[in-house]
Amino acid sequence: MKRILITGGAGFIGSHLCERLLNEGNEVICLDNYFTGSKQNIVHLLDNPYFELIRHDVTHPYFIEVDEIYNMACPASPIHYQFNSIKTIKTSVMGAINMLGLAKRIHAKILQASTSEVYGDPEVHPQKEDYWGNVNPIGIRSCYDEGKRCAESLFFNYHQQNNVDIKVIRIFNTYGPRMNPNDGRVVSNFIVQALKGEDITIFGDGKQTRSFQYVDDLVEGTIRMMNSRNDFLGPVNVGNPNEFTMLELAQQVIELTGAKSKLTFMPLPADDPTQRQPNIELAKKELNNWEPKVQLKEGLVKTIEYFDNVLKSGNHR
Repeated sequence: MKRILITGGAGFIGSHLCERLLNEGNEVICLDNYFTGSKQNIVHLLDNPYFELIRHDVTHPYFIEVDEIYNMACPASPIHYQFNSIKTIKTSVMGAINMLGLAKRIHAKILQASTSEVYGDPEVHPQKEDYWGNVNPIGIRSCYDEGKRCAESLFFNYHQQNNVDIKVIRIFNTYGPRMNPNDGRVVSNFIVQALKGEDITIFGDGKQTRSFQYVDDLVEGTIRMMNSRNDFLGPVNVGNPNEFTMLELAQQVIELTGAKSKLTFMPLPADDPTQRQPNIELAKKELNNWEPKVQLKEGLVKTIEYFDNVLKSGNHR
């Protein structure tokens, strides 16, 4: 049994990670300030004697004795991270400094949940880990993109200077149950609009692509990265290389929900990437042949069922 701290543990991805690590027989401490996380995501874990829930903001130091730290805390959808851009940068940068300082003091292994957004609007396709990216440092998305890029830099500096045991993953578009219905992300947007019988909003011409990864595949890759050989630090792409256009996604959602929704088109937001697709050769090589197992249709069915229950219960923010 390991004692594991998960920052952002009540969030969409963090809650699935808490659940999986508890099921594997570990003690899990979930840290969250509930800016985008929700108690509803982890309420089913509260009866487990090996689960602990703490309300805390990672921009402030925190002291605890653990074996491993998963640093997942940060709003990750444009609606949320642009709501308070300064707070977003603080969460990425000061959160990393505080958690790295903790890991240094207690000799814990620490994993950083970075993002495919470090590649910006990529001029290289698909994106490999050695690509430095094409990011607008003063654009509306920069609070998130540059905050995560700085956090990666901090992780490697703490490793080089203080010998902290680090791991860095770059998460590509991920979807699944417990996504916030109002997070403005394309999968949740399309599903909620279809279930409500509304028209589906597509930004741009709908030909821009994304690679959609089901949350269970991400959790598997994340845990494998934490347990990978000591001298493999990353960064490593964790995503699904199957690429879909927004139009293809919208058609799948309409088909699976049986909705009568039509498509409406809006202008593309500033700095929105036109292509996003991971090269996962490194993940396959280093993470025991890890690759996504859940196909888009299968994952969408589970996600639609979740959102259908949420909307029917009225139990969402």
